[in-house]
Amino acid sequence: MTTEVRVPMLGESVTEATVATWFKKPGDSVAVDEMLCELETDKVTVEVPSPAAGKLADIVAQEGETVGVDALLANIAEAGDAGATTPEKRPSEAKKTEEASKGSDEAPASGGGGSTDVMVPTLGESVSEATVASWFKKVGDTVAQDEMLCELETDKVSVEVPAPTAGTLSEILAEEGSTVQAGGKLGVISGGDAKPAPAQKTESAPEGTQYSTPEAGNGGPGKDIEDAPSAKKAMAEKGLSRDQVTGSGKDGRVMKEDVAKAAASATSAPAAAPEAKQAPRAPVPADDAAREERVKMTRLRQTIARRLKDAQNTAAILTTYNEVDMTETMALRSQYKDLFEKKHGVRLGFMSFFTKACCHALKEVPEVNAEIDGTEIVYKNFVHMGIAAGTPQGLVVPVIRDADSMSFAEIEKAINEKGKRARDGKLSMAEMQGGTFTISNGGVYGSLMSSPILNPPQSGILGMHKIQDRPMVVNGEIKIRPMMYLALSYDHRIVDGKGAVTFLVRVKEALEDPRRLLMDL
Repeated sequence: MTTEVRVPMLGESVTEATVATWFKKPGDSVAVDEMLCELETDKVTVEVPSPAAGKLADIVAQEGETVGVDALLANIAEAGDAGATTPEKRPSEAKKTEEASKGSDEAPASGGGGSTDVMVPTLGESVSEATVASWFKKVGDTVAQDEMLCELETDKVSVEVPAPTAGTLSEILAEEGSTVQAGGKLGVISGGDAKPAPAQKTESAPEGTQYSTPEAGNGGPGKDIEDAPSAKKAMAEKGLSRDQVTGSGKDGRVMKEDVAKAAASATSAPAAAPEAKQAPRAPVPADDAAREERVKMTRLRQTIARRLKDAQNTAAILTTYNEVDMTETMALRSQYKDLFEKKHGVRLGFMSFFTKACCHALKEVPEVNAEIDGTEIVYKNFVHMGIAAGTPQGLVVPVIRDADSMSFAEIEKAINEKGKRARDGKLSMAEMQGGTFTISNGGVYGSLMSSPILNPPQSGILGMHKIQDRPMVVNGEIKIRPMMYLALSYDHRIVDGKGAVTFLVRVKEALEDPRRLLMDL
């Protein structure tokens, strides 16, 4: 019996794709949901998982072929079918016994001394590799089923790998700091049930979502733009770096033809000035060097650095400022905070006021909640609010979905829950993508004023700051008032100055008279 592998739905208005890469070849064993191949459209890259376990019997659509929706890609034969009964060998095992050389990979009875591979789980759409951050066990340790063995770090999230079976960790094949591919082998557990460990599927982005890097707040990474696999291959062949190629695909995604143009341009202009690179580090005196410490940047920090520069290179970022008198908001919070916490089980903070005020202002100035897609403007009739959170690993921005339809209590609960998950490193990729606007609160660190950097492809980000008592003129008299500077950074390609100032003024008005939020004024 065979199972057909067909082209999945590719998204609205997308009817065909190109087969970019096959990860398996005929005769290979595959597990359910293990990635078989990668399809490339003019908008996104789509990974095709295996619908069943067995052997890849044949490949119908070869690399480079164009296929339509629901077209046949390959066939998978059940492991018991003729021609598909040869068990998969383990080429990466350190010791290949005589049985292994014959292809024996059958599981002995429980407790019979068999071994089970610890594999890299599926890392999510568009993520193909990870770094081994830490091992919680060492060779020789006894492990229980589902006990955490190690932690992997991608440029998006951290992934914990549980033991697929109980036994003894007999071998570690990927040491801390090494880079591993999705579906690769991490180690071997002996003494348990020797059943092949299927690739574990982590929570991934909703169907149709391709760009899934944590969305930044003030200085966070932007939306992940996965370049076409054929473009990556072409760049490697022609010796071009990613920053030498200008992408023409969605959100600046590099396509194969972009690499060809960049290569032609480099050939036609050999005398052009070389691209500016970071200046070499000056020699350091020996006594200073002895007191220095070098630490490799994490993948998340590398992504933050790259996205910050990408944001500045892509968007026309401009910042407008205002200040808000927090007297009324602070008084309202002080009056009801105890009753609020008693009823809803969560403290009433300032973030719910700012979230509500921004949602209110975005209705009047929708371009701040929109994004540019090629030559089109995409207006969002909803607000997925990103709330920046500092963590030991770096700045991440969990997204509060449909914040415009939530109550104060619902917003506070969502912020608290996601903030705790962010600090614990438990956020999934799905929780850090799809934001339409971002709020970053530098005031918790004492910042008096700053200019936040945009979260591409978002068009606006609000920077909150420290509340500070200052003398203000109120009705002709000098009063001491709790004041906060507000900063709105926006993409001037889509948001005009009038719209940006109007948005910030509406936020200011809502916070200085919170009753306006209740009256929708």
